[in-house]
Amino acid sequence: MRLYNTLTKKIEEFTPYNKNEVTLYTCGPTVYHFAHIGNLRTYIFEDILEKGLEYLGYNVKRCMNITDVGHMSSDADTGEDKMLKGAKREHKTVYEIADFYTKAFFDDSAKLNIRKPAIIKKASDQIDMYIKMIEKLLKEDYAYISNGNVYFDISKAKDYYQLSGKNPDELIIGAREDVELDKYKRNPYDFGLWFTVSKFENQDMRWDSPWGIGYPGWHIECSGISIKYLGEYLDIHCGGVDNIFPHHTNEIAQSEAYLGHKWCNYWLHGEHLNDATGKMSKSKGEFLTVSLLENKGYDPLAYRFFCLQSHYRNQLVFSYDALDIASNTYTKLKNKVKNIKENANGEINKEIVNNYQNKFKEAIENDLNTSLMLTCLYDILKEDVNNNTKLEIIKSFDNVLSLDLLEEKEKTIDEELVKYIEEQIAKRNLAKQNKDYETADKIRKELEEKNIIIKDTREGTIYEVR
Repeated sequence: MRLYNTLTKKIEEFTPYNKNEVTLYTCGPTVYHFAHIGNLRTYIFEDILEKGLEYLGYNVKRCMNITDVGHMSSDADTGEDKMLKGAKREHKTVYEIADFYTKAFFDDSAKLNIRKPAIIKKASDQIDMYIKMIEKLLKEDYAYISNGNVYFDISKAKDYYQLSGKNPDELIIGAREDVELDKYKRNPYDFGLWFTVSKFENQDMRWDSPWGIGYPGWHIECSGISIKYLGEYLDIHCGGVDNIFPHHTNEIAQSEAYLGHKWCNYWLHGEHLNDATGKMSKSKGEFLTVSLLENKGYDPLAYRFFCLQSHYRNQLVFSYDALDIASNTYTKLKNKVKNIKENANGEINKEIVNNYQNKFKEAIENDLNTSLMLTCLYDILKEDVNNNTKLEIIKSFDNVLSLDLLEEKEKTIDEELVKYIEEQIAKRNLAKQNKDYETADKIRKELEEKNIIIKDTREGTIYEVR
């Protein structure tokens, strides 16, 4: 298998530390709000990676954290704690916010057929591990105490900027100009390992430590959880490209200082999902969530299909027009598979199955090329071979693609979607009464694009969600 390694900036042959056993760590959500579909694109890529590795015969042990403490809004050491921000917004405790949005994240993940990692750990449950690491970093002079806080000294880290490829001189100049500097740091990019409570007076999550009552920095949690549950040698670490600096850069620095050797060999990063104005975020425009797409009539798996059409390292531009095309294509694909299933015949040709599985493996091995995986799928649909052979291959491919190609789900329609459809039908009926047939036809076509088919009967207008 060949993967693009952010650490070396090139595609490399993948070789695990321990033969066919793969340890995989994926940065989890900060559970202060719903995950938007840009966040979830990264988790779809990581899901494909895990399932693709298994398809190739590897045994994968995957761990993911739940960030419920310590993550600042600037992704560094400035700004507001994201969890505290969520609690203030909704007038709840941080613990209530964390529980609600953790459940929401896994609900959305399930709708997208993203498998739960085998190991999931809350950041707030691993305080002892962070303290253990910080104590050693202090003892070996990688960290220092200043004004009650504990900071990691990046000048002591070997090849600190290797992962990001950033110019340290330019960063320091930018920090002096653009960042509210912490005067107690030796270097602007030194980062917090432990903060005393004085940083946020209303911080709900706080623990006793050798340095006073406080809470851990964001970066220490992933290092601590990964090392504790996956061991001292990690094969693959994943996340979005926005994690490269400073988060993953800081993880490497503190982990290797703590361990005394190289920690992780392969770093994989998924690119942004953009809208027409640029990078998608929770703070601008329409907040695009899985639930919102459902309410507009889209199957969440149509969004997964939309993502799989592009390589995980390519930026992907979202628009409803693009999603409409993907949704219609996905529906047609499901219908083709349904027709094959309903007309199943013939003895399975094992040679053809093996040939297609090998082609699919080549697509996986080619830096997780999902568009080539889909090409393999479409090729078997066109192959002149009996339907039982086709079904065997499609079932095999869907272990990785996870598009429910062979499943016919009983449709349950969300109340908000019902309300939306009925409002559109009422507008259409009013337009017809006013003999505004152009508007009436436009509404019908817009509903059809969302796989909502309306029919006019003697009893009134009825609809079907396909």
